[in-house]
Formats: sequence, structure tokens, C-alpha cells
Amino acid sequence: MPDSAKPAAPARARAPLMSLDEALRRVLGHAAPLTEVESLSTFDADGRVLAQDLVSELQVPPQDNSSMDGYAVRTVDVTRPGVELPVTQRIPAGHAAEPLAAGSAARIFTGAPMPAGADAVVMQEDTEALEGEGGAARVRINAVPRRGDWVREAGEDVTRGATILRKGERLAPASLGLAAGIGMNRLLVAARPRVALFSTGDELVMPGEVPPAQMKPGAIYNSNRFFLRALLLRLGCAVSDLGIVPDNRAATLAALQSAAEGHDLILTSGGVSVGEEDHIKPAVEQLGQLDLWQIAMKPGKPFAYGQVRRGAASGAAHFMGLPGNPVSSFVTFLLLVRPFLLQLQGAADTAMVAVAARADFTVARADKRREFLRARRNAAGGLDLFPNQSSGVLTSAHWADGFVDNPAGTTIAPGDTVRFIPLAELLM
Repeated sequence: MPDSAKPAAPARARAPLMSLDEALRRVLGHAAPLTEVESLSTFDADGRVLAQDLVSELQVPPQDNSSMDGYAVRTVDVTRPGVELPVTQRIPAGHAAEPLAAGSAARIFTGAPMPAGADAVVMQEDTEALEGEGGAARVRINAVPRRGDWVREAGEDVTRGATILRKGERLAPASLGLAAGIGMNRLLVAARPRVALFSTGDELVMPGEVPPAQMKPGAIYNSNRFFLRALLLRLGCAVSDLGIVPDNRAATLAALQSAAEGHDLILTSGGVSVGEEDHIKPAVEQLGQLDLWQIAMKPGKPFAYGQVRRGAASGAAHFMGLPGNPVSSFVTFLLLVRPFLLQLQGAADTAMVAVAARADFTVARADKRREFLRARRNAAGGLDLFPNQSSGVLTSAHWADGFVDNPAGTTIAPGDTVRFIPLAELLM
């Protein structure tokens, strides 16, 4: 049979796209927490992951104290408005109090310890200072107090022996205050993940190197490098910025080999597809191993995870390759790289937070992939959608304050309840 008459070879079936949930499960399956820890000043521990439980050796507050400027009294002595009592002592914060004698009052200030025998504070706005015989201070109580009024009880914030912060918690400003409140001036935290960051692409130019008017046709400024570095720093990483790697195999191999030494993760942007100018895939496969996933999400379909063997040192560095389109890179970082890095630090909670919200927009055409639409809350309590959802329009990520997580095959009409992921939760 002549060649022209031979039946055509059947087309090779394309592998189905992997779900985002499955890709995340696989990624986190590789994220064994790093074993290194470091001791930091509590002042410097914001955003870091705690590597030990914090157990309080004291109660906070240490004793009953006043939450108002006013007068400490015994409620049995003030059964009606207008009662006048002698003022027998003055108690500023940080000073000890004498027991309160029956039928008397103590001038007291916010944070000062309650005198023994007193069971309420009358705020000074409900009192009138008087001068008695011989210049002795007296006070008229114009409101009848109840037991416990304006008194902060000992241990109402923290009890002795309580675990106030747990290993794996990501520290926030209030966490630092809580730790300081039990006397912790240093905290044991997970060491910073060491991340090597570089971009690939002959079209990329760094801002400041070439003026806009002199840009060559097809050239673009490297925006991804800036937001990826910022996101890594917010996650507590130590970042080595390796710049832009040219689109050729030798340069890609050299960059990967160099990055594997002394780093826990190599993060790249661009070059993870399978075109002739995409050298990441074969280079990582040559130096280690690679899983290249086509994820059923929009934006951000191409994503790669693998490992690059170290030469001088044992083991391997994790590798994660992000798409080159800026919004795709931004979204895949937040949904896949962020939880991976948190788990490397031993964080107990890596899940993204979503809330129900009302759509004030229309998505008339359902997509085959799960979409993460850039949206913003409006004054009416609903969500508006950025008009251009292209993966190349970084303006949408700047404008938005969250993503609408829209399942595949789903249209949206005004008034529908949608799943909204606030960016504030992902950018911490």
C-alpha cells in the first residue's frame, strides 16, 4: 500500500487537566517541614511561624485592677446615690494598695491594683470630689455601683499554666503582644525557607535598564520578579534574586545547578510550557525530576513541581515553576506556592479562607476550568467584577481585593451567592 494510502496514525490522547485540589494535595505531600529553628527577639517575630508552645508561668492580669479612673468602694457602703465617703488613699498604677476600711473610698487610676475589701469602682464621671473638715478629702458617689463594676479580675486574660500560643501558629502583631505579656522577650520560630528566584525569557527587560521609548519590539518589563519577591518576603522567606535567565538550555541548566546549592526552593516564572523555547522542563528533568501539571484552573493552567539535585551537598532543592503571564503567576503563587512555603515552616493552617458573598455582576459564559475572577467588594455589600479578566492584565490584581472562586461550568447572575476569597487573607 503506498504511503499516501496508509491510514493516519491515531492522535495521541491528551492527558486530562488535573484539578487544583489534587495538584495542591500533591504539592503539600512533598512539603516536609524544615527542621531548623531560630531564636528571635519578640520584636522581630511578626509573620514567623512559632516552633514551640508558649505556656504562661503567670496569670494576666496578676491581680484584680481598675479599668477606669475613679474610686474603689465597697458596694455595701453605697446603697443610694449621694453617699459621701472619706478618701483614705490614692492608688496610681504600679503602686501597692492598702486594705480598704469599711465606710471609705480609695482614689484609683486605670490599671492600679484593687485594695483588699473593695469590690467595685465608680468612674470619676459619676462622682464629685469634696473637701471635708480640716482639708480631708471626701467624695460624693452619685451612682449606685454593682459588685465587679469596672474591675478587671486577676487571670481574666491569661491563667497560669495556659497555652496561649501553639507551635505552628503564624505570629501576628497581637500574638507578639500576648507573648510579651507573659514575659517572653525571645521566641523560637521556624527558620526562614531559602528561596532562589529567577525569571526566564529573552523578551524580559528590567525597569531602569532601558527607557520605555527605547524598548525593542516584543520586549516587556519584568513585573513578575517584583511581586513574586514581595510575596516571598511577606511569607518570611530569605530570597536570593538570581535575575533573568536567557532562553537557552545551557543558561537554564547553570542557573538551576547554582540555585539548588544552599536553597530549599527554586521558584521560576515563565518557560514551564512545552514549546521549543521553554527550557525549564528538560533542564529540571536532566538535573533531577519533574512533575509537569496542566491544572484545570483559570488563570494559571501550566504549573510545575519537581526537585533539583544538589551537587556539593546531599539532597535536593524543591522546584516550582509558575506561568509567565503575570496574573497567572500571581494566582498560582497564592494558591499553590504560598501553602507549600507555610507548610515548610511547620504552619498548622495553610488553607485559604473563603466567605459567601453576593455577586453584583454577570458571568454569562461558563468556562470548562475552575476560574478565579478578580473582584472587589462594593459599598452595597456585594461584589463587582473587573471588566478584563485576561491573564496578562495585572491591573486586575491591583484593583481587586479578592477572588471569586467559580466552579467549572458555572454561570453567575446578579444576586447569586458566590465563594469569595479575600486577598487580605492571602497576602499576610
